[in-house]
Amino acid sequence: MSSGRLDGMGVLVTRPRDQAGDLVEEITRRGGSYTLFPVIDIVPRSAGAIRRDAKELPQADITIFISRNAVLHGIDYAAGKLAAIGPSTADAIVAAGHDVAIQPASGFDSEHLLAEDELRDARGKNIRIIRGNDGREKLATALRARGARVDYLSAYERRLPAYTHEALRDLENRWRGGEVDAVVVMSVESFTNLRRLLTPWCLRALGETRLVTPAARVLKEVFARYPDCPAALANSPQAADVADCLAQSAP
Repeated sequence: MSSGRLDGMGVLVTRPRDQAGDLVEEITRRGGSYTLFPVIDIVPRSAGAIRRDAKELPQADITIFISRNAVLHGIDYAAGKLAAIGPSTADAIVAAGHDVAIQPASGFDSEHLLAEDELRDARGKNIRIIRGNDGREKLATALRARGARVDYLSAYERRLPAYTHEALRDLENRWRGGEVDAVVVMSVESFTNLRRLLTPWCLRALGETRLVTPAARVLKEVFARYPDCPAALANSPQAADVADCLAQSAP
């Protein structure tokens, strides 16, 4: 396979349906094919429910968006300086017509965002984190330890999709037929949900199939369950970086 190309590679894409466009386009552009199998459903909360919750919170000095979905469903409830967890989230803020004041110089997670100067000294600041119905606590815990008041505002829910027996058997048949050469998993939650959804045969095959992720935490989970899995770490969640890693991990 030539450098950067995915000719003949079939990729199982597990991103939510409305967030998979960039990646499937990149895979197709490089000569690969894809099977879309979302393992998380994004369900927005009603505007009324978000608005009621937001009214109970103090005016924010900084609003942190934890994902693109947080921006899409929660941008109207932001105040103060806007912070993004990573480049995709920052792009969504800009697309919504707002400026991004704080984002990691590199990386795309809580640890990298916490390294930014404006969050190092958080004493006396009211910080609002807009996110889904749950998530990692590291960011809030660290900011509270630095003296901030931190409040969550949930803008959407993440749910396990419901697949019919026929749909799961179809995926297994595709995998058995050689249409799945690699799997892309973006988060630990995605990996957990994928394992919950797969048939027993696909679960066994997962441990022998190339897996690409932009998150080191996912690699840790993968190797804990499948020590010999040919998994690789992409430089970022950006479609081009994920596709580059797919190409580099090809035999």
